Amino acid sequence: MIIEHMGQAPEIHPDAYIAPNATICGNVIIEKGCRIMHGVQIIAESNPIVIGENCIVLENAVLRAAAASPLKIGNHCLIGPNAHLASCTIEDEVFIATGASIFHGSTVQKGAEIRINAIVHLKTIFPEGETLPIGWIAVGNPMKMFPPKDHEELWKIQKELNFQELVYQINKNENQESENKILCQTMSNRLSVHKNDKVLHEF
Repeated sequence: MIIEHMGQAPEIHPDAYIAPNATICGNVIIEKGCRIMHGVQIIAESNPIVIGENCIVLENAVLRAAAASPLKIGNHCLIGPNAHLASCTIEDEVFIATGASIFHGSTVQKGAEIRINAIVHLKTIFPEGETLPIGWIAVGNPMKMFPPKDHEELWKIQKELNFQELVYQINKNENQESENKILCQTMSNRLSVHKNDKVLHEF
């Protein structure tokens, strides 16, 4: 499904393939040779999404550009099934495996490999040619890698990145219940703009 959002329609190279049940919404550019497979969701909201040449985006991956920054994917990248990319930069020839997540403001540099269920966290610069092991978390600039068991050490770095302010533009509130209420109200207002979306093409 091809959807116009806020007056902006996707631009898809005629040589690209979009699976019948994929969704492409808003200010999205998809270059030649790309293959966007079944169930993929590519949603440009507050920023554009650009996908370079000969990229493969496999089943049920989610690519979203929110307020934090655009989402840019270079040439010859593979995005695995169920991967999640949000407002990040992926340079050329990067391999992102099944279930991996790349968060807002991060850059994965050329030729890197992000393995199954691994996470590149907020504002992280993941170095060229480096590999993030299965299930591990990369955070910071300079980047450090942590296994999931090292949560407390990881949190010391991650806490300073202020996820809610960067991603949702919400200031930290000590009352978690109040914070979640504000978060949901903010997102409800922001996502309400989709009420005016226009379906341009259904496969």
